[in-house]
Amino acid sequence: MWPFARGRGRSFGDRGEDIARDHLRNKGLRILARNYRTAGGEIDIIALDASTRGERGAETLCFVEVKTRSSDRYTDPDSAVDARKQQRIRKAAGHYLARRDTEGLNVRFDIVSVILAEGSRPQVTHITDAF
Repeated sequence: MWPFARGRGRSFGDRGEDIARDHLRNKGLRILARNYRTAGGEIDIIALDASTRGERGAETLCFVEVKTRSSDRYTDPDSAVDARKQQRIRKAAGHYLARRDTEGLNVRFDIVSVILAEGSRPQVTHITDAF
């Protein structure tokens, strides 16, 4: 059985976030914060993508929503990030940006979906500029 199956101590969502964090690190992103909370919303992962320096002229601050499911049988996990959820993430991102020196950085909103099907390795999909 894959070690990230349900019932192993940490919450299912936390295990998905751990997998998403590792995936982003493996793609070269630097993790700046996890579970950034404000009164208006929460951001699962905030990361810095230096690979965009050449393409966009600056590094990119990424606000990442992680959706973890045991299956994508009926719908993709990223479809749970509806307009209301996007608005809450944008509001929390605005809070983060207002309290830090982020001048000159690009900003984008990503979604990482993680499928943790019992008996299988995790399936990770990273959607950049998702909204």
